[in-house]
Amino acid sequence: MKIFIYKTLIVAFISFVLFEITIGYRVTKYKNEIYQLTKKENINKILDKAREELNNGIKKDQYFSNEDQKLLSTFIKKVIKELE
Repeated sequence: MKIFIYKTLIVAFISFVLFEITIGYRVTKYKNEIYQLTKKENINKILDKAREELNNGIKKDQYFSNEDQKLLSTFIKKVIKELE
């Protein structure tokens, strides 16, 4: 009975170590990235970048290429037809 308990403890310990090395490391990494995104200065950087991209988009004369315009036009017409 003692050998069974020892083997069970060893397997549980090895499983825990393997879990921490593989999955636990990734969870910790993503948790740290999310934590970094929620900081005030990083939120301001993201908002500034979004504003800059919006301003760059507004300055453009043409948003889509001719091919994209045809695709979007066809898609929108198809959606409108389907909704009627």
